[in-house]
Amino acid sequence: MVRSKICIFTGSRAEYSHLRPLMEDIRGSSCLVLRVLVSGTHLSPEYGLTYKDIERDGFPINEKVEMLLSSDTPEAVCTSMGVGLAGFGSALRRMAPQAIVILGDRYEAFSAAASAMVSRVPIVHFNGGEATYGLIDESIRHSITKMSHLHFTSTREYRSKVIQLGEDPRRVFCVGALSLDTLRRTALLDRLSMEKLLGIHLGTAVIAVTFHPVTLEDRSAGTQVRELLAAVDRLKDTTVIFTKTNADPNGRIVNTLIDAYVAKHPGTARSVASLGSESYFSLLSHADAVVGNSSSGIIEAPSLGIPTVNIGDRQRGRIRAASVLDCAPTAGCIAEAIGRALSPAFRRMCKGVVNPYGNGDASRKAVSILEEQMETIDLKKEFYIPPGWRGSTPNPTRKRRPHG
Repeated sequence: MVRSKICIFTGSRAEYSHLRPLMEDIRGSSCLVLRVLVSGTHLSPEYGLTYKDIERDGFPINEKVEMLLSSDTPEAVCTSMGVGLAGFGSALRRMAPQAIVILGDRYEAFSAAASAMVSRVPIVHFNGGEATYGLIDESIRHSITKMSHLHFTSTREYRSKVIQLGEDPRRVFCVGALSLDTLRRTALLDRLSMEKLLGIHLGTAVIAVTFHPVTLEDRSAGTQVRELLAAVDRLKDTTVIFTKTNADPNGRIVNTLIDAYVAKHPGTARSVASLGSESYFSLLSHADAVVGNSSSGIIEAPSLGIPTVNIGDRQRGRIRAASVLDCAPTAGCIAEAIGRALSPAFRRMCKGVVNPYGNGDASRKAVSILEEQMETIDLKKEFYIPPGWRGSTPNPTRKRRPHG
């Protein structure tokens, strides 16, 4: 039996955290062979050279593609995408995989998908159909869906949206969120170990804060993070742990403001560039609330039974559990939402919440499907139209009635 080479692409710490269980299960498959392609912030000293975490976890890296530049402006991101597009094409030629796995919606993933499409490498896409209306990720995600040949979604609603985009239902599978597999398989650190790791005493209340720029809102990053910090400053007897932003446009503005805040509050605040999945999930397990606009507050936090304060539009449109509180990006609204999240009644409710993203068995399901589907993937896709669908095409020659 010929085993299919499956290339896993990863361009960021958060993405790798989600993919690690899948990589473990592909490596253990008798039908599949694991290959690893690394790029993006993994190769950046500024973001902690997190490719070393992949190697420490026992996964040999087959190819590294440099694409990250020293600026986070839109122009620099466009240049990075172009550099990545060329590099991924060469890497895929050398690796010659039977398929490439791409998760999510970041610009690094878009470049990898475009290279794979041109290189005639079938794309297996995770997390398609999701909605984040405040980000360029929304368009990137749907673009990757249209380039992909096999789809694994995190909820039934998202599966329906992928099909709505014209994808064949026989190639679209709801398996749940891979990040919950990571959470389920992670041995969490106790409170004392976390305090030693962070170098700070975790006080009476602990909140974990992650805030990313909203990429479709011009020049809003600095304003919104200042509002967040003003709200945090109102808290009493609370330890605040910040995890820094990804390599998004204006991300450095966010990180600079966070570092300045931490410098003024050394006894109650810490910031970290990268914790890794074990330490990050351990932090969440000891936190009383998650605050910010990261998807982790929507997807992983409910499985730990803790409240989430979700700020602004970055995650607007994403399916959420009852433990998620939405608020406007103003100091008053954020402070009010944090107060509600930390209330005993709301925290008790969160302990029994049902997570719509599954229970942590997405990887096992996906690998089983991959083993069955690899031999039947056809690069020649057709746009799927549901049976009995009656659409209408506008007639460009038809005259419109005048208004009034």
